[in-house]
Amino acid sequence: MTRKFINTIIWTSILAGLIMFVAFANEKTPYNALLFIATSFSYSIPLAFVNGFGNQWLDTKFSWANETKKRLFYGIIFIVLGNAIVVLTRNYIDFVLIQKTDPNKFFTGITAFYNWAVINVALLISAILHAKSFMEEWKKSAKKEVFEQKIITGNVSAQFESLKNQLDPHFLFNSLNVLSALIDENPQQAQQFTESMSKIYRYVLEQKDKELVTVEEELDFAKTYCVLLKTRFENSVNFVFEVDEKDKKFFVVPLSLQLLLENCIKHNFATANNPLNIKIYSEEGHLLIENNLMQREQVKDSPGIGLSNIVQRYSLLTKQHVSIEKSEDFFRVKIPILTQKNTAMAMQPTSESIAYNRASKRVKELKGFYGNLISYCLVIPFLIIVNLYTAPRYHWFWWPMLGWGIGLASHALQVFGIGRNWEEKQIRKILEKENFNK
Repeated sequence: MTRKFINTIIWTSILAGLIMFVAFANEKTPYNALLFIATSFSYSIPLAFVNGFGNQWLDTKFSWANETKKRLFYGIIFIVLGNAIVVLTRNYIDFVLIQKTDPNKFFTGITAFYNWAVINVALLISAILHAKSFMEEWKKSAKKEVFEQKIITGNVSAQFESLKNQLDPHFLFNSLNVLSALIDENPQQAQQFTESMSKIYRYVLEQKDKELVTVEEELDFAKTYCVLLKTRFENSVNFVFEVDEKDKKFFVVPLSLQLLLENCIKHNFATANNPLNIKIYSEEGHLLIENNLMQREQVKDSPGIGLSNIVQRYSLLTKQHVSIEKSEDFFRVKIPILTQKNTAMAMQPTSESIAYNRASKRVKELKGFYGNLISYCLVIPFLIIVNLYTAPRYHWFWWPMLGWGIGLASHALQVFGIGRNWEEKQIRKILEKENFNK
């Protein structure tokens, strides 16, 4: 029990007592005002404790977010039974034991109406409390979902950045090894190699923060890199580029060709009499890097850092997979060509975001139902009081109560009942049928 809870009970009781005093007191005296306030306290204190602790107990047993139907079902039972028992017990003590009213008239006449009216007010307050509990629970659940989504996004971004940062030292190390060999063999070529390497490294720095680049940009970079490799290995390595012009405007992961070319050199031996032939071409929405297989024995079982890097980066960006084909004669890697940048997985809704959107939609549906329920509990008792006060012999209040009640029941079935499950089943059947026809 918190201080806020106690203050709420006190001020609510005083306000309700004053409203009842102004509306129903025949004599507007301070004594009657205190009497109405005391009466209000005699109802609000037991009702507040029963509803407050009952609501907390139900929250520990059934979660609004995960067990909505159970929580609603047991909540309704508790609201009706708990409030009816509290109100009837209090009224029996007041009317029968204190005011000495005939017990046989407790459920008839004005006493019965008084019991019914107070129970309805208690049910309204309880419904508001349960709706408040529901909203707080779903708010916490939504915040948790958003927080988890941020963590997932942050982890993916951090992982992607980590993978990209592996490129710089790896590329620099191998390039410096090539340059070191050329300095002794051919200083003039070493100077040209240094200039070309600076252009390549400038491209690496420019593409560092990009998730995707055009195929044309990547091919231009790969050709420059191949010039450096040709300078180092001369006739021991041959390169062929056969990429369709229509594919050059689409997108691939940056520096993917450089890593795959480096992978070919690292895992194969090459001589002038038995050269390593590397072919880069496009086919059916993929960019292929193929080489004749002359595998080094010491790295026979190694998948290659470059190839592993490419596979991981594509897995973070798209649902399309990198394909690896190997035979006795060749080794081929197929990387997807992405037709649009927004096909990347980072641009697509994840399963977590889809679940969050469904949860948000569910919250809106439940908010609408509880708003309808609270309105019903407020308006119908008011109409009953007006009817009994203005025309006690003609009970016209049954018509709006029944009509609105049927609508409320239909709303409840739509949100919680059979209709919702039936719709979802039919949607799944239609989708399965369409997928089967495809």
